[in-house]
Amino acid sequence: MKRLRFLLNRPPHSPPVPILTVSGAAGAKAICYVALSLLLFVGGFAAEPVFKAGAAKRDITPTEPVPMWGYGARHAQLSVGTIDPLHAAVVVIQAGDHKLAIVGLDLGRSPSEQSLQNIRQRIKADAGIEHSFIAGSHTHHGPLLELSDAIGKGKGRFDAAIRYNKQVEDAIVAAIVDANKSLVPAKLATGAADLDGFNSNRHTKREPKPVDRTLTVLRLDDAATDKPLAVVVNFAGHPTSISAKILQFSADYVGALKATVENEFGGTAIFMQGASGDLSIDKGPHPDHVAFGQALGREVVKLATSLQPVAVAKPSLEVREERFRFDSRTDLNNPLIRTAYSFAFFPELVANFVDEYAGGIRPRLTVALLNGDIALVGASGEFFCQHANRLRERSRVERLFFFGYCNGYHQYFPTIEAAAEGGYGADNQVAPVAVGAGEQLMNTGLMWLYKMQGLLK
Repeated sequence: MKRLRFLLNRPPHSPPVPILTVSGAAGAKAICYVALSLLLFVGGFAAEPVFKAGAAKRDITPTEPVPMWGYGARHAQLSVGTIDPLHAAVVVIQAGDHKLAIVGLDLGRSPSEQSLQNIRQRIKADAGIEHSFIAGSHTHHGPLLELSDAIGKGKGRFDAAIRYNKQVEDAIVAAIVDANKSLVPAKLATGAADLDGFNSNRHTKREPKPVDRTLTVLRLDDAATDKPLAVVVNFAGHPTSISAKILQFSADYVGALKATVENEFGGTAIFMQGASGDLSIDKGPHPDHVAFGQALGREVVKLATSLQPVAVAKPSLEVREERFRFDSRTDLNNPLIRTAYSFAFFPELVANFVDEYAGGIRPRLTVALLNGDIALVGASGEFFCQHANRLRERSRVERLFFFGYCNGYHQYFPTIEAAAEGGYGADNQVAPVAVGAGEQLMNTGLMWLYKMQGLLK
């Protein structure tokens, strides 16, 4: 005799109540039927797929005079104030059980390797966030980040800059944790537009000059209110609108862009620089970086407004990241070369470069596929625009975002054609990585995306 007892809402210690007593073949069928019903009953209470977003920002403007990033001719001159504040703007996205932080910084580059590791360890412990794109806007009016707490590398002479490294780590972590705490169910939409007259190729003399005119936007709305939570803005153009002689902090045009988006559209604007290694902005009729940033910001608002965010039916997130190694075209261990760099910049900075490149050039590539059709590609350097253009053309996804200056900084990555032509950004003085490294990284990223989509085994 086989007996099945299914007990619901019985008082504790009450005697068993036989709901169904069966035997033989009929009993086996009954057991299967009840088991199937139970599975369907439990399945009805399965957790809904989670898609959430939260945003936040923090001020990261230095409060002490420190060396400035971006122009070698400044050498070790200290900052003397602020034109406009610098910010860390963050959106955290939760897709299913996985979380991703996208962090846009009003800095020349992303944090140094040790700082990056510190930040990532802390956000994993404090917020359960395992994946991140942390990128600088590439403003040339931000603080220097490369100095370290060692004699001859910053300690003693530039202690304020070393203190700032810790301060900016804390602020970035705080912004990410704040964004994570504000997670709410979200809707999503992406869009892209080609903009004429906002950027141009500053490197090549060969026609036609390549350029990436793509403005790409990711819009996230609060699902309950339909109000904007965050707008991720991806565009390529050097933020070098302010004279190198001005030793004051500024987010350059990016600050005005973000303010315009937040004031006219809403939510938190996160700017992620593209592959702008060979691209300048064209101010055109706009008299300064503020007017240009406002004009570009209005293009973002127009594009974001045209989008219709929807609930994500099948949220998913797959991320892969690796560091690579390439030979260096510049031998910083050569005393003559090191002296030349020390003269062009200053000795403490060059000493940190020597440490960074002691084992060759080691860029980081980070690739994420969100919801099966949105690709996010981050690379730790100044990539020439054709790298992003070609990857976008070949990726076979609905939308691709390319983040330069992301998760590290390893100077310029020219295309093979650009390296053959030479010139600033393509010569080994500022592009020490082996020729063809950019193409290898983009091909690797493409294969990862194909594998994530199930197109390659």
